[in-house]
Amino acid sequence: MKRRGIAIAALTLLLAGCTTGGSDSGPDVEQVSSEEFLSDHGLSGMDAVEAIDHLDQLDVADRPGDLMASVYPDELVLAGEAQEVTLDLPADKTYVSIAPFVNTTHDCFYHSLTTCLGELNNKKIDVQITDKAAGDIVVDETATTFDNGFVGFWVPSDIKGTIEVGYDGKSGSADFSTTDEGATCITDLQLT
Repeated sequence: MKRRGIAIAALTLLLAGCTTGGSDSGPDVEQVSSEEFLSDHGLSGMDAVEAIDHLDQLDVADRPGDLMASVYPDELVLAGEAQEVTLDLPADKTYVSIAPFVNTTHDCFYHSLTTCLGELNNKKIDVQITDKAAGDIVVDETATTFDNGFVGFWVPSDIKGTIEVGYDGKSGSADFSTTDEGATCITDLQLT
């Protein structure tokens, strides 16, 4: 969690830009309530599940440029220019966002709902997600990737398993984990 705090502080500085001035009190920005912050970003009344589903499914052109939204195994962190709001995920669910690819990908660990882009946008794919320990199939469906090239699933927390994807005669698989140390952004699933 300390790493995330440092990364968020760095992100806040990046979003705010470098400033020079004589005051040690920080930027001259009025803090708003969490509810107002969510409302300002079109997320009024949404919990973490609803906010994640909403933001990940937005068309790329409609994504807010002034908001960083990062999915961690147990929370959604929303950061604006000078404020951060954290929403807890349900204790029994974790969001796993998958960007299968044929040719190009990017490194990712915690999914950014506003900046991550995958190769295969708006494509029908077959997805099967299996809990290795229990041998249970937790997802088995045909889904359409979002405009950002990802497709997301709410799966049980604290499992380790395999994601298998099929698309256009190609297939691939990747291991995943929804433990506290698990990635919420799967970008290493190449289809061959």
